[in-house]
Amino acid sequence: MLYYLFKFLEEQYQLPGAQLFEFLSFRSAMAIILSLGISTIYGKRIINYLRAKQIGESVRDLGLKGQSEKAGTPTMGGIIIIVATLIPVLLFAKLENIYVILLIVTTIWMGVIGFLDDYIKTFKKDKEGLKGKFKVIGQIGLGLIVGCTMYFHPQITTKEVVTETNPTEDVIARAEVVDMGPEVKDTSTTIPFVKNNEFEYSSLISWIDPSLVNYAWLIFIPIVIFIVTAVSNGANLTDGIDGLAAGSSAIIVLTLGIFAWVSGNIIFSDYLNIMYIPRSGEMTIFITAFAGALVGFLWYNTFPAQVFMGDTGSLTIGGIIAVLAIATRKELLIPLLCGIFLIENLSVVMQVGWFKFTKRKYGEGRRIFLMSPLHHHYQKKGKHESKIVVRFWIVGIFLAILTIVTLKVR
Repeated sequence: MLYYLFKFLEEQYQLPGAQLFEFLSFRSAMAIILSLGISTIYGKRIINYLRAKQIGESVRDLGLKGQSEKAGTPTMGGIIIIVATLIPVLLFAKLENIYVILLIVTTIWMGVIGFLDDYIKTFKKDKEGLKGKFKVIGQIGLGLIVGCTMYFHPQITTKEVVTETNPTEDVIARAEVVDMGPEVKDTSTTIPFVKNNEFEYSSLISWIDPSLVNYAWLIFIPIVIFIVTAVSNGANLTDGIDGLAAGSSAIIVLTLGIFAWVSGNIIFSDYLNIMYIPRSGEMTIFITAFAGALVGFLWYNTFPAQVFMGDTGSLTIGGIIAVLAIATRKELLIPLLCGIFLIENLSVVMQVGWFKFTKRKYGEGRRIFLMSPLHHHYQKKGKHESKIVVRFWIVGIFLAILTIVTLKVR
């Protein structure tokens, strides 16, 4: 909203300084500052309100050290993240941008699902919360919205940067952008460690018959649904100890912010030889606001946590990360970038699968880990949760760096 106000003031009255709002870097900086302020200053008020309403965490006895002390800690703190993200976005972003609209819808959609889950757990005293099938239906619904929008919306396109190489007097080749190809409606995405660095989903079906390229949505939309569901659940499983989900997510989101910025900038996308996505740079505003909200939330969520994000936060975080990866055409990098989420997911699948298999074969279930998800395994081994969290963050930073490196390793 402030973007439109200052744009009007600049056009009509040439107000000094109003032109700053045209710069993506300035609006991104303002978004992260405001989101940090909201999450740290007003976050405390929200926590006090949750405590006054006795909206506390009911902890199941899992035999973990220090677990009983967490009972009664305010939950549903994901509201802090959602509010601290949306307010800066509404103030500083171009609200007609399709990517911004898609991210706002994602935030509200997943926030409502997570809120319902936390509400049932807290007020209905049902520890299971929202039934799993309803969560999955909600995630599939969001995946359907995102997939259809990405495939059919006319403003979601890519452009090929046309360059020519002109030798200088020193015989050093200098590439200069001389033209831009037309905007193309396609289902291309970035694939790591491959020379041309791009993969077209339609090729999964067009090899049967070239005319089937028009039905690529039959492949693309189910893949989007799977990604949204998987990443959302991965973030949900990671939210098990103080600061783990929020810190890991902040690292992932900042990395996606780099991808969004360079993909939406013709100069850097040409220099890095990566896909240029018109209008995607505006997502940087949302990403900086979201990152600021996560870091501000960590102020209260690090050990010993004063508030838990609950499913209101974890499901929302996972949904946003999935949509950001899809929108920047970097979803095939998710297994590497979101490696923490992936290993947490896999640890649960492996544990449950092995337990069922051994129970059928030997008559009693056996376990791979002392407890799943993986962070609980290390707790059972006697590691302090702060040490576990920081080490997971370090691994997350390492994976983020590797993900960025894949842009040039082909």
